[in-house]
Amino acid sequence: MVSKGFRNPTIREMYMFRPANAELKPERMMNYELSFKQYLPGERLWYGASVFYLKAENLIATVMQNGRPLNINTGATEHSGVELEGGYKVNPSISLHFNYSYLHMSVPQLAAPEHKAYLGADYKKHRLSLSVGLQYIGNLYTIQGDNARKENFALFNATAKYQLVRQLAVFVKGDNLLARQYEINAGFPMPKATVMAGVDINL
Repeated sequence: MVSKGFRNPTIREMYMFRPANAELKPERMMNYELSFKQYLPGERLWYGASVFYLKAENLIATVMQNGRPLNINTGATEHSGVELEGGYKVNPSISLHFNYSYLHMSVPQLAAPEHKAYLGADYKKHRLSLSVGLQYIGNLYTIQGDNARKENFALFNATAKYQLVRQLAVFVKGDNLLARQYEINAGFPMPKATVMAGVDINL
């Protein structure tokens, strides 16, 4: 796959409040990707891999300069990496799946982790379905420039759902059940453990 991207800076990035910068140039990029995926006989086990290379110009990022945030074009950058994925169906009720990606950046980018991994399991029996997953994020930049800062964290999520009738189901969902403290954007802490319940209606 070959793709080409272009993005103009937004009004907010150029003119609205600090860290606005009216001198921003448009982002441009080219991306090349080669992927492979295979199911083994019986389709109980599958796996896949992808390699990619991205070359970009004028990516827009918010960095600290002289103690204040400012939107700037970070110049040319090259990203390359690999993604691995796979899954295994243990029996008709239980399935496992995973993915991992590694990203090499010539210039670090905000909210783009170097390592990202996920391990999940699904269970479905009659009207009940359960899903659990553990996600790891490593070397994610939340601040660039003078006071660069990186985050490493793991999140555990779980969902349970019960189908009462064909059109009606109830569910409960928990996010970040390990109550980890982390940020994706500096200065905006993400919630700790959260739990919600609800009803799905399918007419």
